[in-house]
Amino acid sequence: MSAKPIREYDGKLLLAYHLLRAPLAANQSQTSLFQPAPTKLAHINVDTSLTGAAFDIALKQQLDTLEQTHPWILTDKLVAKPDQLIKRRGKHGLLTLNKTWKEARPWIEERAGKEVKIEKTSGILKTFLVEPFCPHPANTEYYICINSDRDGDYILFTHEGGIDVGDVDAKALKLLVKVDEGYPSPQAIITSLLKDVPSQKHAVLVEFISRLYAVYVDLHFTYLEINPLVVTDGENGAPPQVMYLDLAAKLDQTAEFEAGPKWAIARAPQNGGLIGSGEHGPSMAFPAPFGRELTKEEAYIQELDSKTGASLKLTVLNRDGRIWTMVAGGGASVVYSDAIAALGHADQLANYGEYSGAPTETQTYEYAKTILDLMTRGSVNPQGKLLFIGGGIANFTNVATTFKGIIRALTEFKQALISHKVRIFIRRGGPNYQEGLRAMRQLGETLGVEIQVFGPETHITEIVPLALTGKVSSIPAAKQSGSGNLFQDQIFGNNTASTTPSGASSPKLKLSDDQDSPEDSKDRISYFDAPAQESHEWYRPFTKSTRSFVYGMQPRAVQGMLDFDFMCKRQSPSVAAMVYPFGGSHVQKFYWGTKETLIPVFASLKEAVEKYPEVDVVVNFASCRSVFDSTRDIFAYSKQIKTIAIIAEGVPERRARQLLHEAERLKVLVIGPATVGGIKPGCFKIGNTGGMMDNIVASKLYRAGSVGYVSKSGGMSNELNNIVSRTTDGVYEGVAIGGDRYPGSTFIDHLLRYEEDPKCKMLVLLGEVGGVEEYRVIEAVKNKTIKKPVVAWCIGTCASMFTTDVQFGHAGAMANSDLETANAKNRAMRAAGIVVPETFEAMPLALADTYAKLVQAGTIVPRAEPEVPKIPIDYSWAQELGLVRKPASFVSTIVDDRGQELLYAGMRITDVFKEEIGIGGVLSLLWFKRRLPDYACKFIEMVLMLTADHGPAVSGAMNTIITTRAGKDLISSLVAGLLTIGERFGGALDGAASNFAKAYDSGQSPREFVSSMRKANKLIPGIGHKIKSRTNPDMRVELVKSYVLKHFPSTPILNYALQVEEITTSKKDNLILNVDGCIAVSFVDLLRESGAFTREEAEEYMKIGTLNGLFVLGRSLGFIGHHLDQKRLKQGLYRHPWDDISYLLPSLDPQSLDPRRVTARVNVQKK
Repeated sequence: MSAKPIREYDGKLLLAYHLLRAPLAANQSQTSLFQPAPTKLAHINVDTSLTGAAFDIALKQQLDTLEQTHPWILTDKLVAKPDQLIKRRGKHGLLTLNKTWKEARPWIEERAGKEVKIEKTSGILKTFLVEPFCPHPANTEYYICINSDRDGDYILFTHEGGIDVGDVDAKALKLLVKVDEGYPSPQAIITSLLKDVPSQKHAVLVEFISRLYAVYVDLHFTYLEINPLVVTDGENGAPPQVMYLDLAAKLDQTAEFEAGPKWAIARAPQNGGLIGSGEHGPSMAFPAPFGRELTKEEAYIQELDSKTGASLKLTVLNRDGRIWTMVAGGGASVVYSDAIAALGHADQLANYGEYSGAPTETQTYEYAKTILDLMTRGSVNPQGKLLFIGGGIANFTNVATTFKGIIRALTEFKQALISHKVRIFIRRGGPNYQEGLRAMRQLGETLGVEIQVFGPETHITEIVPLALTGKVSSIPAAKQSGSGNLFQDQIFGNNTASTTPSGASSPKLKLSDDQDSPEDSKDRISYFDAPAQESHEWYRPFTKSTRSFVYGMQPRAVQGMLDFDFMCKRQSPSVAAMVYPFGGSHVQKFYWGTKETLIPVFASLKEAVEKYPEVDVVVNFASCRSVFDSTRDIFAYSKQIKTIAIIAEGVPERRARQLLHEAERLKVLVIGPATVGGIKPGCFKIGNTGGMMDNIVASKLYRAGSVGYVSKSGGMSNELNNIVSRTTDGVYEGVAIGGDRYPGSTFIDHLLRYEEDPKCKMLVLLGEVGGVEEYRVIEAVKNKTIKKPVVAWCIGTCASMFTTDVQFGHAGAMANSDLETANAKNRAMRAAGIVVPETFEAMPLALADTYAKLVQAGTIVPRAEPEVPKIPIDYSWAQELGLVRKPASFVSTIVDDRGQELLYAGMRITDVFKEEIGIGGVLSLLWFKRRLPDYACKFIEMVLMLTADHGPAVSGAMNTIITTRAGKDLISSLVAGLLTIGERFGGALDGAASNFAKAYDSGQSPREFVSSMRKANKLIPGIGHKIKSRTNPDMRVELVKSYVLKHFPSTPILNYALQVEEITTSKKDNLILNVDGCIAVSFVDLLRESGAFTREEAEEYMKIGTLNGLFVLGRSLGFIGHHLDQKRLKQGLYRHPWDDISYLLPSLDPQSLDPRRVTARVNVQKK
């Protein structure tokens, strides 16, 4: 839902700040007659999570603080009222007027935290508004309201306001400001709205209304009501004063990216009469409806939803209900609730919600676990409980993957499900649904609860009457042939034909000989000649020659469109080019069947239009933030571009209305926003409509049928494709107009096209609660503009049975009047002669009956099914389906980045930080695939710090510095330094570890070890230092020794090395155990004595360079530091001085050379 109500407090803050800053029309005076009173608003928000004395103390503290921050409450007469979106507060005794603070405070204390019932809804009072009382005569009360519809903004005004305003729609004067018009003129306001207002008040009211409307537009209000609006009589020459006493408002939440900063600045403390700092206040808060405060579980799912691109929604309706749902898809979730309510079980429906948008296995597990936890709390219901795991036919969601998460949760709650006598009914379709359903059936054999499983051969909600009554209400489900996996059936040849109600066979998939993979690599690319421009009738925007641009980088959608084209045997791809403004012009490679083709990508629409004059469709995938501007750019080419599909959700309503009205003027057909698109079987597919190719084949969308449908829901369009293909000869054309309140084209626009098209014989309408567009269809049927048979249904019939407002999946799915309810629409359509079934479950039967009558009358003549070419399938998807396999090129056992969360050796990255394992802990996971003890992790960090640097003079640092000064980048400079590491520099750790461990393990005494190395003429790695000695110890070594001896459980190799040091230093004072040697032998002790490794593992880690890895990692810190230091100092190219080089050259004659170049003589024998 885009239009969200806000608190009265916030609404008044918006007006107080912006009314005098409103962008007025250019012809209006900027000198203001309207002078608002100073802003005095006090807001009280009680923490209802506290109880008893804690609640009383918190409330007292808050009210005491209010007296300090709002001193005017101690002196002014006051009004106090709850601020929780409650209508008619005065009539429900929730308003106190003309009170002192001593009277108002106990009034608030008596009600805060208490439950009250408003009509059918109960809720806790927790938010209050206190403001000054404004005494005024009754005849100064007026009423004003601004609301929006498809045509524009209506300003309603009546000179009789207040609590007894009555039927405003009937008595108010109205002024329509059309979408494409500017602000109303002062004269228009006076003439249309103020004829019953004394003339002396006209000027100030005209200005106030002008400013109010300007704020309404600028801040993206969708509804703004003030009652009463008080306009006092002017006294002593002063103009009348305008005061807005009670206010109700809604903002377009989707416009937050535009208006959010303006909302926030009005909510800054200093703009509410408080002391505050900073220009902006907090973001706008959109409270839940009264009685619908978020539960802990709802808040958790909302948080999950905010962290993912998928959609996760949950509303708890009745915790004690016995019927629970876990439904995939926004439209599907509504029809399941409808089906339950239609059978008289609305009072037992426990929840409403949906999951969609390809959530991961982990996300569906968390979602399912939350619902199962709620479901299995409390006492056992004697009748048991029902769980419907339902959903429509998915476009791209891997059903088996999402079911894995649900299966995990069901398995975890096994005993609770058995205790509560839960029965589970499952219906699902879409990619890999066969594997998902198989896994669910297998679970049913072991879970100990009843699980019944159905696929797309069963009507979407048929499991509801089956579970609640034991009967079905639709036509029998078709028997499924083959494996149910169309790709697998095609590959292995086990597909058989089934029949449709027309008696014609459904397609038997065959491999066409002419589509075999090319043997010659030169034939792998398919090229297409530019098709000639063809004209088509206005009612057929899509034909077999339709070409399009895809706006945005959407390779998946483009590939889907090309796969559909190939299946429909089009002569050329339906996508001529892609337009992507954020990159240069280039080409992208796509599949054309089993071959490939090239699709150009242009940086501007102008280039694309000039290159492809035959294109007349644009599929616009721009985001909600940019789609308004990009669509207007497309309108500039309206002489060529005649159809635009806007896919983006979340387009601000005002922008959507501007687009649709501009499109009407330019005679451009707009589908969307918030749409999946549409499909013309055998001809053209918009974007991702219809989903994957197995969905396309199953619903026979590769060839035209006789039924044209229009729907709001994109998800339900797949279901309509399925239902229509099973009950008729198939779809002729289908369009999902989008779920927003103001779609670019409406039901009637498309149904009139279908009516005019002689090839379309039967019309289907799937509407929903909210809006009045269905009534235009009713009128067209009544006046015979539409003569073809229409089968229709409006989803959302359950809405009237809920005690609180429930926002369904679409932004427009909310009834603002009885006329907009689904039940009212269904009754009106039925009365007009439209075929409307009693329930949505009876929709297939209604379609089959209507189709049979048309066949019997000869209007529809069933046709034989065409041959279907081989279905192209990507290797990655075939692998996911388990149809192919290949060995992996690489193996990784330390990191997994495929899931929702990065894993280090199986440890979630969030746990890495939660448990504060540090760099040492991360290294232990990535190098050793296990958590090491804390002392070991700390030792690793100590090693990295000690080896980080040893000054600029050592070879590695010098190489880094010289490379940096040569102008090279960080990576090159770092690598130059690292390449010096070896046996002579920094690489002694592995050698020291190996030699000391080998000597210790062989039983050599320290003296024998020293003697053996001397006899072999070898230096002992890890022994000796140029500067440090026994009398001038290396403090790095002392730090390591001290830590290791204190924290390690045992240190045999270190002890052995120290005994060797005693022997070597007795001969020469600087033959000490150096830092490399000390670290090396200590690390051997860690590997062997920590208990984290087997002896074999410890030896392997020593052999594969682990110890030198520590030096490389640590010293990289220093090398990077030297690089940055040299860059910061802007040091130039280094050239080594001559006097530091001995030049030894043969056959030099010192008499003929510059003396500076002769530093030595070399005698060379003459030949």
